[in-house]
This record gives sequence, structure tokens and C-alpha cells, in this order.
Amino acid sequence: MLEFASLVAKGLKLSEHQVKAVLSLFAEGATIPFIARYRKDKTGNLDEVQIQQIQSAAQLQKELAERRAAILKSIEEQGKLTDELKKQIESATTMVQLEDLYLPYKPKRKTKAQTAREQGLEPLSNWLLEQQEGDCLVQANAYLNEVITTPELALQGARDIIAELINEQADVRQRLRQLFEKEAVLKSEVFEDKKVEAVKYTDYFAYAEPAHKTPGHRFLAIFRASMEGFLKMETLPDPELALGILERTFVKNNSEAGKQVAKACKESYTRLLKPSLELELKMALKTKADEEAIQVFADNLKQLLLSSPLGNKRILAIDPGYRTGCKIVCLSKHGDLLKTGLIYVHENNRLQEAEHQIRSLVQEYDTEVIAIGDGTAGRETERFIKKLQLGLPIILVNEDGASVYSASEVAREEFPDQDITVRGAVSIGRRLMDPLAELVKIDPKSIGVGQYQHDVNPYKLKSKLDQTVGSCVNTVGVNLNTASKQLLSYVSGIGDSLAGNIVNYRKTVGTFRNREDLKKVPRLGDKAFEQSAGFLRITDGEHPLDASSVHPENYGLVEQWANDLEIPLQELIGNEKNIARIPIAKYAATVGQHTINDIINELKKPGLDPRGTATHFEFAEIYSIEDVKVGAILPGVVTNLTRFGAFVDIGVKQDGLVHVSEMAHRFVKDPAEVLKLNQQVQVKVMEVDVARKRILLSIKQTQEAPAGGRDRNAGAAPRKSPETTMEQALANLKDKFKR
Repeated sequence: MLEFASLVAKGLKLSEHQVKAVLSLFAEGATIPFIARYRKDKTGNLDEVQIQQIQSAAQLQKELAERRAAILKSIEEQGKLTDELKKQIESATTMVQLEDLYLPYKPKRKTKAQTAREQGLEPLSNWLLEQQEGDCLVQANAYLNEVITTPELALQGARDIIAELINEQADVRQRLRQLFEKEAVLKSEVFEDKKVEAVKYTDYFAYAEPAHKTPGHRFLAIFRASMEGFLKMETLPDPELALGILERTFVKNNSEAGKQVAKACKESYTRLLKPSLELELKMALKTKADEEAIQVFADNLKQLLLSSPLGNKRILAIDPGYRTGCKIVCLSKHGDLLKTGLIYVHENNRLQEAEHQIRSLVQEYDTEVIAIGDGTAGRETERFIKKLQLGLPIILVNEDGASVYSASEVAREEFPDQDITVRGAVSIGRRLMDPLAELVKIDPKSIGVGQYQHDVNPYKLKSKLDQTVGSCVNTVGVNLNTASKQLLSYVSGIGDSLAGNIVNYRKTVGTFRNREDLKKVPRLGDKAFEQSAGFLRITDGEHPLDASSVHPENYGLVEQWANDLEIPLQELIGNEKNIARIPIAKYAATVGQHTINDIINELKKPGLDPRGTATHFEFAEIYSIEDVKVGAILPGVVTNLTRFGAFVDIGVKQDGLVHVSEMAHRFVKDPAEVLKLNQQVQVKVMEVDVARKRILLSIKQTQEAPAGGRDRNAGAAPRKSPETTMEQALANLKDKFKR
């Protein structure tokens, strides 16, 4: 796709050299993570987002070129391709422009205009368009026959022809399109017989606002309701404005013929232009809303996947439950299942037995941490464990998606002899050790972050989320000797098939001693090795750099640095004094400054996990929404970010909402500006609705306002805009009972 480099560079405001470098690397089979990490000197240090934009823009230009060629061929085969039309088509820069130009020549089902032409009414339509003085009925009488029995029918047929001509004028469609984009109003109205069923959409029973100002999440709410048959939805400008554009273009005077053309303008707008352009606008708004929702989901997913791991600890993990009891598993520091058990902590006559079992397991397996799922009965189970005073950290773990994993094929492969409750408990313990390694086994849509993920384009959502997971995996790096097949499959250049081959190699041959052993894996060729090796780690391997992100292609360079300093390679790694002595200038011209900088940074802190270390957190001593009191200040954890606010877990199963207006003593456009997933915050309870399980919270009211500053929201209650109440209802405030 190098032929599109110039157009892509212009559109993205990048240099053509950068775009060509990226497209050339793609043509060679390189992946986005590999290009972003190991080809910075070729691309001018472009990041993953910019590289993805280049890929998408080039693909769009390719599709545009293919469509342009198909349109030219079709019109040429019809014998209607003029030099002027060809020039217009070749200069079109968007798909919409192309389709507007093609519309008059596009094969279509028989239209009213085509029928009128077949009835010989085209000359009458031409006479009307000239708008000369004369009696229209007299002119129409000349076209009467067995089918056209009255002059009114003849005039109607002529207007049908004119209406289609108006509809197919590319410049007219563009002017009306701009009118729709600027002036259309999004309106929704409930169907009278659906008021009871549509109660969760009450805020939109009679709603209107400019379409171009409608936030994506609000559009998706109304769109969903319309698709479910609850609301009538329209996105239209004032019809007089649209008709004004048409009449100024086509009506020349106030003659009888001019009045017929004016009627044709109205018929064209009502029957052809309005439905077409309204649908086009709705789809454009839907696409924009989809992109926003998908980006919110991807941003949240990235933060969740890059949550700080606890690391290799011996864990006792508990999947809580009431009637069926709490499933217990003991895990080794590598996540291996050692022991399973079942306790009942909600039945008084079985508490002593439960206590004995917990104490015995903690002692027998030298437990270091206790992990408890935060779903059904999670807080109550936590309270029971705390009373035992075991002297161990007790951590509540977000278990969204654990039940999905436990019933999956992946879980069955890992634990074929265990039931789903055991698998769920293992997942809870492992995701505390390493959230990324465990969460890659679950469909991202089941993890419980984002907004309206079930309403957006599923293909685009999956593509974006897969890309996000891959980016996170390659950012952190993967232990080649312990990683699961699912984790390995996201490594640059690997995929499902090679991941399976790597796991099989480990089972049959043993651990990898160095990165070069990768080449012994069946079907893992030179290109796959090049793309993946830098992201795969081998701890305690034969080569000291195998545990770092330094790519094997640069081992020789680092070894030469050690030779220059006359020290063993091992004494260079992690030794900042020796690293400072490296004669970098000697190599900058041949290697590239970005590559050298990355290697130097890695040598300073080889294999450093970018995720940091998990910290302990404890909720207040409240366990249900009935315990929550207005005015209370409580600790909480951010569990989800949307465009309108953040959801915060305060330990009572229903997450509370912090509206964007209650986040800070300043205007906040996007919650992600001030908060991130898993962030620990202090919140003040503003409102509690026990019946509807809703909690409104404030962060800014726990903080002191800046001296001399002006709080734009001072004195105002949290704004109860439609997205506040609707989104709470639709998200069910992250009902923790449903995992």
C-alpha cells in the first residue's frame, strides 16, 4: 500500500518518509508492537497509536481506490463515462462523494421516475424544468393515453422524474448533508402502548437536542430503545430549511411550471432525500458513538490488564457463596493448584468447622495471602476471615468474568478433573498474582468495564480489544517457560498455532534454555522469531540478556560495549556506573539513537515490570446498601470509567456513581483526565436510593477547594442529566451478584 503513502501522510500530518517506513514494515510482515518497540529509528519514534492510524488510513485509501475503480468500470460499461465525470470521480476523496457521483448511474430497482420515462413523460419534465410561461394542464394533455388518463397523472409522472433528478444531484446532496450535520435535531418519543415496558428509558420519552451535540453514550441509549421498539427516533433539520435549499436551486420563477417544480422539490425531499440523508446521519452518529464507546472500553481494559500484580505468592483463594458454600483452593507461588476445599461461613453451626479448615490449610501450605472474590457473599466472607486474625493480608479480588472462565474450554483444558467452582476460585487467586496472565483467558467483553459494549459494532470492538490485549502483553513481556497458551498467543508474531507449538515443545523437550531454542519450535521461522523474541523472557537462562527486552539482533552490540569496557557482559547489566562509561557516540551513526537509548534504559533496569506492585486496600465496615448513609466519607476503588462519570466500589455490591461534575474543583471533560481504574479514592455519599440500588457519590467534596479558585460547580447538586440516571439503570451499577 505504499502508493497511498502521500495521502496518508497528508491526512495524519506525518512525514511521507515515516508513513512509507511503516507501510514497508507492514509489507514485510512486521506487527505494530514490534515496529513501535524495535524500529523507532526507521519510523522516527512513532508510537503504537500512530502506527495503527497509518495502517487504518492506508486500508481506507485502498478500499476507496477499489471502489473508485469499480464505479468507473460500471459507468464505462454503460457508455456514460464522460471526461468531466471521470475527473470528478478520480478527484473524490471520500466514499460519500464517490457514492453521490455514482448514484445516477447505479443499477437500481424500477423507480417511479423510470416508469414515467417509459411512459414518455421525460419531455414534459424538461418543459417544466425550463419554467416558461404556459398552462401546465394544456401541456400535459399531449401525453394522455390508456395508462395516463388525466393531465394530473401526467404532471405527477413528470414530477417523479424531476424528483429523482434532484435526488441524484451530487452538489445538492452535499449541501443538504451539511444542513443535516449542523441543524438536525435528535428527537425521541415513546410509543404510547410501550410506556410500562420502556420505563428504564423514561428520560427519553419526550426528548430533543441538537444531533451534533449529543454525546455518544446518550445516542446509543436512544438508539437501543428505538431498536427495541420502545421509542420513535428521528434526526432531522427544520424541513423549511431543506426545502429552501432545493427551491433556491431549482425553482426559477413563480410560473405554473415553477410551482410544479416546487412541488417536485418537496416530493424529492420527503420521499427520497430525507429518508436517505437521515439514515446516513444516524449511521454517522452511530459510528462516532461506537468509536467513542470502543475507545472507552479499550482504555479501561488497558488499565485493568496493566493492574499491578502481587507477584509469586502462596495464596489461599476463596470463591464465596451462600447456600452452596465457599470454594477454597490453595495455590503455589507459581499458581499451581495444590488443594481444594469447601467451607460454610453463613451457617452458625458450621463456623467452627470452617475456622478449623482455614487455619489448617494456612499452616499446611504456608499461605502468604488470602484472596477473596468480591461477588456474592464476598464482604461477608471477608468479615469472617478477618475475625480469625491470621496475620495475613486479606485482599478482595474483582471476579468479573471468573464464572465465564470457569465454564470455558480453556478452563476445562487446564483443570479437566475439577468442577467450575474450583476453576473460578483458581482464577480469583491467579488474577491477584498476575492480572494480565489470567485475564487474557477471558473474553474482554465479560470483564465488566466500558459502556454500551453490547450495542457497538462487534467486529470493530473485537478488533480493538484484541489489539489492546496484544499491546499490553507485549508491553509487559512474557515468561517463555511458564506462560499459558492464551498469553503466548498475543505475543507479536506468535498467534494461536505457534503458541500451541511452544507449549507442546515445553511438554516434550523441556524448558527453553535461551531464546535461540525458539527456532527449534515446529513452524516457528525466522520472521516469527524476529517479531517475537524481544517480547519473550527467559529467567536464569544461558544468556543474561534473555531475561531483558533487548532484542537478540542487538546482543552483538551490547557484547561489544562490554568488550570496549573490558568487563564481562554480566557486569554491564544493572550497573549504572559501567553503563555510563559506554562509548555511545561511537555507535550512534550505525545503530540509531532511539535503539541505543532503549537498550541503555533496559540495561539499567533489566526485566523491570512496568506495572509496579499491588497495594493493599480495605473497605469500611459496611456490607450492604442499607448501611450506606448520606454524608458519610468512605474509601473506594474505581471500577469503571465512562464519558459521564466513574463507578466506585465502596464494598456494598452496588457500585456508586461519581458524576463528572463531582470529580474535581474544576471542569473535567473526561473522567480519564483525573481518575484511572483500580485507583483508591475517598468519596462522600450524596444520595442513596435503596429501592433502585443507586448510590451517588462525590470525590471533590472530600477535598479542599483551591484557595482563591472558583469551582464551576460550587453550590450545585450533581447534575442529573439523562446520561446519569439512564446509564445507572442500564449498567445496573455493576451488580456484583451477576458475575
